[in-house]
Amino acid sequence: MPEITEKDLSATLKPLWLKALTAVQTSNLTYGISLLQAILKDAPGFIEGRKLLRKIEVQHTGGVKKKAAGLFGLQTGGGSKAAGQAKKDPLAALPVIEKELEEDPYNEASNDLLFETCLKLEMYETAAFALETIRKGHPENAKLLHKLADHYLSRDQPLQASEVYTDIVKHHPTDSAAIKGAKDASAKASMQKQKWDENADMRSLMKNAGQTEELEKASRTGLTKEQLEERRDRIVERYNEDSNNLATVKDLAFVYEQLEDWHNAHTFYGWAHTLSNGDVALATKATTMKDKAAEADLKALEEAAAADPSNPELQASLEARKAERISEQVDEAKRRVEQNPTDPTLRFELGQALFNAGDYSGAIPQLQQAKRNPHIQSKVLLLLGRTFKAKGMFDMAAKQLADALADMVAMDNIKKEVLYEKGMIHDEMGDKENALDSFKQIYEVDYGYRDVAHRVESSY
Repeated sequence: MPEITEKDLSATLKPLWLKALTAVQTSNLTYGISLLQAILKDAPGFIEGRKLLRKIEVQHTGGVKKKAAGLFGLQTGGGSKAAGQAKKDPLAALPVIEKELEEDPYNEASNDLLFETCLKLEMYETAAFALETIRKGHPENAKLLHKLADHYLSRDQPLQASEVYTDIVKHHPTDSAAIKGAKDASAKASMQKQKWDENADMRSLMKNAGQTEELEKASRTGLTKEQLEERRDRIVERYNEDSNNLATVKDLAFVYEQLEDWHNAHTFYGWAHTLSNGDVALATKATTMKDKAAEADLKALEEAAAADPSNPELQASLEARKAERISEQVDEAKRRVEQNPTDPTLRFELGQALFNAGDYSGAIPQLQQAKRNPHIQSKVLLLLGRTFKAKGMFDMAAKQLADALADMVAMDNIKKEVLYEKGMIHDEMGDKENALDSFKQIYEVDYGYRDVAHRVESSY
């Protein structure tokens, strides 16, 4: 069963999808759930729809439910009807499982059954999503998280596997299998990231077994600065012997990155990109290192200026460099958008750069396009609210922040930030009641957040 995106929906389902989105935006959750279940019945591979369904089910039910214990303390859920049907007809079982999840979206047994059923249908991303739901709601369930990590490894996704193993260790510090799994998966992910796996004959390009061992060490985490510097010096010797060896240049660039020597990392990633005949991943790495080098230089200048506040030349240099850096960020963000104009994340980065440059009118259309990516929508709406606030459009700023809060359940740092910003905007508008309401929501869970304690307590 193929997994599809919004653009792959049939002509008959697209209107239903739009209605479902409208229902969610207007907080008509019950109607939205029924629409999404109908869509998934006809398009079971529509992963975006399934993720949205689970999100609003969580909102509708209030989150994680207290586990109901059955015989011998086993959790109930994943009923026999759905389980029996999954064995006979996996595709027909999906709507039945979804109906069970409607009442308890974090139910471990039902999500585990959804995982197994999707595996049979070769819906691998949906299968992972089922166990990711458990990871979010019941991160202490080591058994199912191990199953998720195994799934990622079988799909050659070591980075995701490493993150899951790390979560297991947080709750089960003595789980030796998870500790080893995190280390091994992290090493494999590091090698994959550097594209060292792309050439299975790489070992044959090396001069001896000692160099093979040296490359493998590059993927290991936890090396001290001294160990990294020793590795750097040995690789420099190899580089001096053959400066056109792509493997050596990538190895050297990676070590400089680990040492946080951003300037040299940028130089050698750039040279590796040239040697590779245009490897896009290496070009991205070079750009990232260039950005980090510029930020490090600016930070050093800020520290110097702070240490010598009476030096007018140093203060002027700092202000000039800040202005140059902002301009560089705008130019770089525009270049990236021109190369990939459909990427919402790049639109967000451009909007952020324009906001920092004080070009609020230019930032707004970029941020509006960035809202297409649901994974960064909260950050986009927060920045969009600040942009409208900077233009003095307080009512529109408050609306953006209210929209952001509508999709937030947990009181995490980003929600606190949105609430605080919303409270400040209402305060500037003279709306003391709504301002205080925003501050109180933070006060209830985090007494020490900024100045909310003073703002709330002084209102009594």
